[in-house]
Amino acid sequence: MAEQRGQAADDPVMTRIGQIAMLQHAGDREEAQQRFAALWEEIGPHADPLHRCTLAHYMADTQQDPAEELRWDLLALEAADGLTDGSAAPAHTAPAVRGFYPALHLNLAADYARLGRPDTARDHLREARAHVDALADDGHGHQVLGGIERLERELAAADGPAQGTPGAVGRPRAEGEAGAG
Repeated sequence: MAEQRGQAADDPVMTRIGQIAMLQHAGDREEAQQRFAALWEEIGPHADPLHRCTLAHYMADTQQDPAEELRWDLLALEAADGLTDGSAAPAHTAPAVRGFYPALHLNLAADYARLGRPDTARDHLREARAHVDALADDGHGHQVLGGIERLERELAAADGPAQGTPGAVGRPRAEGEAGAG
């Protein structure tokens, strides 16, 4: 993660993403969403997969509509997959991206749970669990692992006598984590 922060200082797009994310974390979701959308249009669909992954991940966090949040999280995962194929990514970036997958899949699981699709949510939780060994033993890693465990408990509780009410599961997202830190 520290390596990514160093790369961001040398990468104007990652720097801009980080600056917009600060707006978002300061509570200006609408302004952040507008700036992320403008940057998305600027970089285009063939931009560096790391840029697309990071930007889509943060854009998902600005969405009010769960379906739009899911759309952006799917774009983040698609871009991350582009990073791991070796041809689309610099050699120093592809291995680090493996650590993105637990948070990306946790976010997708939370999206699907909110949309009343617990089976698909569980599929993404399994994917998140399959990649937890890539998490660092730090605050981010603990946050993601805690989110996975929370959502697993919530989905298990929803399977109780009420058989789960769509949208009743909370949002244990790994907010702002996939590409920035």
